[in-house]
Amino acid sequence: MRPSRDVYILGYGAYIPIFRIRSENIGRVWGRSKEKLPIPEKAVAGPDEDSTTMAYEAAKYALNRALVEPEDIGALFIGTESPPYAVKPVATTVAEALGLKPDILAIDMEFACKAGTTAMICIMGLVASNMMKCGIAIGVDTAQSRPSDELEYTTGCGASAIVLGCDYNDPIARIEAVHSFVTDTPDFWRREGAYYPSHAHRFTGKPAYFRHIIAAGRALMKELGLKPSDFDYVVFHQPNIKFPQRVARALGFDYEKLKPGLVVPYIGNTYAASSLIGLCSVLDRAEPGERIMLVSFGSGAGSDAISIVVEEGVRKRRNYAPLVHKLIEHSKYIDYPTYIKYRRKIRMK
Repeated sequence: MRPSRDVYILGYGAYIPIFRIRSENIGRVWGRSKEKLPIPEKAVAGPDEDSTTMAYEAAKYALNRALVEPEDIGALFIGTESPPYAVKPVATTVAEALGLKPDILAIDMEFACKAGTTAMICIMGLVASNMMKCGIAIGVDTAQSRPSDELEYTTGCGASAIVLGCDYNDPIARIEAVHSFVTDTPDFWRREGAYYPSHAHRFTGKPAYFRHIIAAGRALMKELGLKPSDFDYVVFHQPNIKFPQRVARALGFDYEKLKPGLVVPYIGNTYAASSLIGLCSVLDRAEPGERIMLVSFGSGAGSDAISIVVEEGVRKRRNYAPLVHKLIEHSKYIDYPTYIKYRRKIRMK
């Protein structure tokens, strides 16, 4: 799918909480050896943070880079599966906190870890059709995991926001094309009223993550008539360290194109923010004319593949907000008791 006219990334921003827990601290509690841990450490939301506060911080940074007027924002879409309220949108709170006008389209979206890229595609359609000047797409999550479960070693917290629009000077990047691929693959779910998600171990790899990312990525390259050699960077959803590397090899990309956006070893799997924070990390260093392939994955299951061409504005605007590696470096380590307190894993009822 290609937009009917050029759609640009005008601003981008990531937010990563300051707190970290090392995986070996979790493994020590549950008797898992250091050699078998999927990632070294992950980001943990503080006691006063949730998906609303993190979405606001990421959007604020994105708007700092975008340099657009608040009245130009016509939509704010938030992809998340961890809103603080079961019935009350995050989007309206964030929009008002940002000082946006009340007559905008604001909504929360859910499709597991690809909800942020799906929000991007929806905003693209709205601005390309000239219904509005620009909009904000946000992916944010405080990822949930049952104590001692495999997921507890990787579920992180974070947010990323992308401002998209047409007809603006000095943009950061241009959206070239998108392609989505979805099936009914029951690899991950959470029932109504359940506090922690469940997952089907044998479905999470080959029939879920790998099938969907490979199918979406190949279809995007076919539509554009491009090869892996035509891309300078590639970013995938990052549930752990091994999966993105394996899928990169399957699609024909070498590790050097994957490495700049591979942030999961430092912050964990931030779900709807995962691939978008990786994109922000790449935009922090990409040069005009370079091409990026971004492919998300969401359980249930589906992938969005997006081809992005970097523009001249990236050189100046990347310095208008904190770079991802600075957010990663700004960290404070906590122990397991503090972690379960902050993540509210001690349930009283």
